[in-house]
Amino acid sequence: MLSQLTRFAKRLWARLSTVTNQFFRHLTQPASSNLVTGTLADLPRRRSELVAKNALLRQQLIVLHRQVKTPRLTRPDRLSLLFLVRLVPNWKQVLQIVQPETLLRWHRAGFRLFWRIKSRSHKPAHRLDPNTIALIQRLARENRLWGAERIRGELLKLGIRVAKRTIQKYMRGVRSQSPTGQSWSTFLKTHGQDIWACDFVPAVTLLFQTLYAFVIVHIGSRRVVHVNPRH
Repeated sequence: MLSQLTRFAKRLWARLSTVTNQFFRHLTQPASSNLVTGTLADLPRRRSELVAKNALLRQQLIVLHRQVKTPRLTRPDRLSLLFLVRLVPNWKQVLQIVQPETLLRWHRAGFRLFWRIKSRSHKPAHRLDPNTIALIQRLARENRLWGAERIRGELLKLGIRVAKRTIQKYMRGVRSQSPTGQSWSTFLKTHGQDIWACDFVPAVTLLFQTLYAFVIVHIGSRRVVHVNPRH
């Protein structure tokens, strides 16, 4: 009876040791390569532990950098780097696997793609009515001092909506002679020192958020005298 209890105790101890060993390995295994889960796993860690971990990772990157000259990065890898550099003030010194110029090139490519998608027309192009074209050319021919914006305003009074560039397109070749009045360039040279121009200038941030800066410019000196950004 005593020998049976001894064998049972040994088997139970061996089983508990196996389960404890597996549980300990599960707790001490390296974090997942996923960025989100790895970041969540680092949140409860102490600052000294994170500093030591970063030093260990940096040393391994230095070793890899000696051997791998051109690492291959996937699109999620590039997006992750572009997002993380926004949170690191000295990101140029932290980068190890790519050059800062490469990261800036990716960001410029993202800007071009963003504006290409945003400026894409969602409406099918339609041809202007011939009667409207004839009316634009008649207004331009009979009113030499009228510009495209003035003609556009007159058309709006008639309920006709035409873009300014479209009006400029059909005004070409109609005016064979220059206007007899004062040109815009002459007006600016004469009164530029007394004119201030203001407008809202859009600017896109790193995360493609649009900011609008209210800008005031002195026409005579082309000097920006006031900038006030707003979301």
